Amino acid sequence: MKVDINPSCDAQNELAQRESFLSNIKYLIVGTLFGIVFVKAEIISWFRIQEMFRMQSFHMYGVIGTAVVVGMISLFIIKKLNIKTLNGEEIVIAKKPFSKGLIYGGFMFGLGWAITGACPGPLFAQIGSGYLVVIVTFLSAVFGTWTYGLLQKHLPH
Repeated sequence: MKVDINPSCDAQNELAQRESFLSNIKYLIVGTLFGIVFVKAEIISWFRIQEMFRMQSFHMYGVIGTAVVVGMISLFIIKKLNIKTLNGEEIVIAKKPFSKGLIYGGFMFGLGWAITGACPGPLFAQIGSGYLVVIVTFLSAVFGTWTYGLLQKHLPH
């Protein structure tokens, strides 16, 4: 069942049908399991992240490399088998044009990651594990996202 993209949506993969509150429980479960994997794999450890940026350990590169390979295989399977969402909607994988802003943004992201020992994925797992100082990083990420949204139309893309 191909669903027309909702014209009021700002993204190609926005759901055409809204999900009920109870059906969103699956995301809570998957997110919790994802957080447990982060904790068990030690990728929320500030020391592991520092080892990575100092080129002292392969651990984080192995985790990131594995994630990239799993993502590539998953996208290949989704495209090849034309897999749909749980609601039966088509998954659209849009082309993203390159811009020099990606280099600047990637540099800023990496710098922030190296300084704070946190990136958006593990932030919640770190807070949930009791590293409450990471709340400062979380609030900084929210503020940075808000600032970008405010200035986006004035930035080169």
